[in-house]
Amino acid sequence: MARAAVLRGLSWRVATVVGVRDETAAGRTIVFELPGWPGHAAGQHVDVRLTAPDGYSTQRSYSIASAPGGDLVELTVERLPDGEVSPYLTQVLSVGDQIELRGPIGGWFVWDDASPDPVLLIAGGSGVVPLAAMVRARFAVGSSAPFRLLYSVRDPASLLFGAELDHYQRTDLSFGVHLAFTRTAPADVPRPVGRIDAAFLTDATAGGPFSAPDAPAVFACGPTGFVEAVANLVVAAGHEARRIKTERFGPSGSQR
Repeated sequence: MARAAVLRGLSWRVATVVGVRDETAAGRTIVFELPGWPGHAAGQHVDVRLTAPDGYSTQRSYSIASAPGGDLVELTVERLPDGEVSPYLTQVLSVGDQIELRGPIGGWFVWDDASPDPVLLIAGGSGVVPLAAMVRARFAVGSSAPFRLLYSVRDPASLLFGAELDHYQRTDLSFGVHLAFTRTAPADVPRPVGRIDAAFLTDATAGGPFSAPDAPAVFACGPTGFVEAVANLVVAAGHEARRIKTERFGPSGSQR
């Protein structure tokens, strides 16, 4: 009901593709120009609507990857082999094309760039996209809030924004990234291949204001099973549930 109420106040806008770049073999960032865009907060998403010549229409929700500001909106989309929308966005859509977007949507899973509180981000796969928007917003506004990203990814080739995240942590000691490879890991990574577990959480949150006593704001995003598992781990580690915000998507790829 809350989402329906929000959508009633939003209209579809025609967005023009002004740039595309491949992030991985299956992931692409699409840059849209939206004149009159009202602006968004880091963590929000948009609805994307595609309409075929015969009138058939379908839509999906995707997180905004770019930091707030200006008329440009970036979406980073990971192609699903059996997807209806993601293959078109990642393989067909090109500069100059136009599609419909509606948003921004969501006011709960957002980071307040005026807050000095430490932030613990936990991502599974393409769930890193809205969290990357928060990281980008932090650096864009010059925030000194400590940030730490725990990022679970299948293998090095599936890593989104790897070079950018590495640059951030090399230039700012209050930002750090800890990677958990679940299928294949680089040879120089000492941690065995595996999912985020209690030991990983303990190690990754040591050495900074990210453990439970420091009460960081926690944002977790990824597939439903992943988010439920890490949320339980965070609570078991002593973090207050009220400080944990989650965003999840299902196997159908209907969201983000």
